[in-house]
Amino acid sequence: MLKDRDQERQKVFTRRALLLGGAQLGMVGALLGRLYYLQVVEADRYRVLADDNRINIRLLPPPRGEIVDRFGMPLAINEKNYRVVIVREQAGNVPATLERLGRLIDLPEREVRRVMREMKRKRAFVPITARENLTWEEVSRVEVNAPDLPGIAIEVGLTRFYPYSETLAHVLGYVAAVSESELTGDPLLELPDFRIGKNGVERTYDEYLRGKAGTSQVEVNALGRVIRELSREDGTPGRRIEITLDMELQRYAMERIGEESASAVILDVHNGDVLALASTPGFDPNAFNRGLTPKEWEELISNERGPLTNKAIAGQYAPGSTYKMVVALAALDAGVTTPNQRVFCPGHMELGDSRFHCWKRHGHGHMDMRDAMKQSCDVYFYEMAKRLGINRIAAMSERLGLGQTLGFDLPGERSGLIPSREWKQARLGKSWHQGETLIAGIGQGYVLTTPLQLAVMTARLVNGGIAVKPHLIRREAGDGLGALGSNLVPDSGFPSMGISAEHLRIVRESMAAVTNEQGGTAYRARITEPGMEMGGKTGTAQVRRITMAERLAGVKKNEDLPWKFRDHALFVGYAPVNMPRYCCAVIVEHGGGGSAVAAPIARDLLLETQRRDPARGRPLAALPRREG
Repeated sequence: MLKDRDQERQKVFTRRALLLGGAQLGMVGALLGRLYYLQVVEADRYRVLADDNRINIRLLPPPRGEIVDRFGMPLAINEKNYRVVIVREQAGNVPATLERLGRLIDLPEREVRRVMREMKRKRAFVPITARENLTWEEVSRVEVNAPDLPGIAIEVGLTRFYPYSETLAHVLGYVAAVSESELTGDPLLELPDFRIGKNGVERTYDEYLRGKAGTSQVEVNALGRVIRELSREDGTPGRRIEITLDMELQRYAMERIGEESASAVILDVHNGDVLALASTPGFDPNAFNRGLTPKEWEELISNERGPLTNKAIAGQYAPGSTYKMVVALAALDAGVTTPNQRVFCPGHMELGDSRFHCWKRHGHGHMDMRDAMKQSCDVYFYEMAKRLGINRIAAMSERLGLGQTLGFDLPGERSGLIPSREWKQARLGKSWHQGETLIAGIGQGYVLTTPLQLAVMTARLVNGGIAVKPHLIRREAGDGLGALGSNLVPDSGFPSMGISAEHLRIVRESMAAVTNEQGGTAYRARITEPGMEMGGKTGTAQVRRITMAERLAGVKKNEDLPWKFRDHALFVGYAPVNMPRYCCAVIVEHGGGGSAVAAPIARDLLLETQRRDPARGRPLAALPRREG
């Protein structure tokens, strides 16, 4: 009986052992099968996944495209940038290392604080830029003292350089680091020390200048540290952009304006090429690339002469008497006068209970259109404005390019203001008064224009009535720019304004009388070289009247006022008078009278333009050496 029980227990144990062994064998078989599936059947798939964890693709910033003038002179280029970087895991005591580095090179405390902030956000093996744009002397000092600077290394990259500094600051703009608000998801923008265009041509055409990034395939360890580079594919450099400016003419314009707070624009009247676009004072765009100090920034924004404002496109001024051509052309076009019809100027005009004075207190006497333009008689143009009404003046203004943006290549272009009855009602909720029409007729009151608009107005007046538009990008057959987008290349042709050629001739010849006939307001500023004579029109834009309190205090003349309250000086001109090719507009802020201040500048600019004749072509000039 006992023996039977033992045998029964043995059978149960054997069955359980067999079951357990079978289960274990099944599990081992399943594991082996799964291992076979993973290592053989799915080998390729998991090899790719492993490589993805081991291999990283890193972007390589492309060289930024150059900007050159119409003759190929480099204006914005790339230079080697020697920078010093620090790696936290190799530096040990980071503050002590930075303190030693600061004894060798200029390392401001704000840069030290920035480095410490970046180190908290980045992994210990990631290099942090401590300072850029080191000189050879600074590089040498760091290299010589390398044993005492753990974690410090010199790297070489590219940086933007503007060889003409302030001369082209408002045209080219500048590049600077990408801000948080400018991150668009493009990984290129997230690269350390990457720069994008912030103003001027650099900003407008940043997409084309930026180029396409290259790639570097690198092997990394579990911490993300680069072990070796496996492959590299260089990117595509940014596009080379050729602008319409003549660099030597631009430099001359900036030098001629000098220390004034002023602007000047020179155009080819037939195709809209901007040959010079000057705005003073300027700023050093290279300073923005390297990073401004708080003190430098404060000096720029607190300067009452506005060095950061491109006055040529963003400065808005009453055009003064330079607006009289608009009124004259509108009067001829509307048939409210003839060129020979005379208006008597006793020195003022009565309108109701108001008296509107001419600049010549005792009057000009009887004036026809040519004489009125030549001597800038206000009463004549009061009368023309009265006959026309503000809306017909506004319509002619718009045909000549005023009161609107012109689709120019640079950011920040302002529209100016050409008032109308509807504008005043909509904007101010008030009715228009006839006295305001008279004031508008001499370019005062609500009327505002930019120097660029005045240059375009002049071009349209003297080029035969073609509605030319200004542009900065060269338009040449086969230059390939068309592939970059329609906004990069101006229209192939400009439409006619539909204005009588005879009326345009009358206005143009009246402008010629201003400078070339005795009694003309700009006769003293005339060009005397045969074949290069200019025509033009002076203007003075009142900033504010002299108050009674100021008169009692002894302020008798406009020039006795503080600088910021003095009148603006204006002049628009074209040359040569017999076959117009170039035109210019000059505005000197708070400079006083246009005939005494702006006209001589314009004369010199038009004379130099004709001598250089940039529309005809000039040989390539050498890139200036970098100073310092």
